[in-house]
Amino acid sequence: MFQLTTNEWKNLKSQFVTSSWGGRRKEPNVFTEHGVLMLSSVLNSKQAISVNIQIMRIFTKMRQFLNDTA
Repeated sequence: MFQLTTNEWKNLKSQFVTSSWGGRRKEPNVFTEHGVLMLSSVLNSKQAISVNIQIMRIFTKMRQFLNDTA
């Protein structure tokens, strides 16, 4: 897990509709694909496993998209 830089956070926010009066005041912490894999080895609930599977599928789709458009 690591914290996004100010520029990364501004870039991410510019790609989504965000409220001008509320929301996050500092850069969020995020996980790498490897971090999600490590987290899934610690969490044992059915819901945590299901969420981690979905996240890994998203990482895979993002990687495929980036490879296809590069």
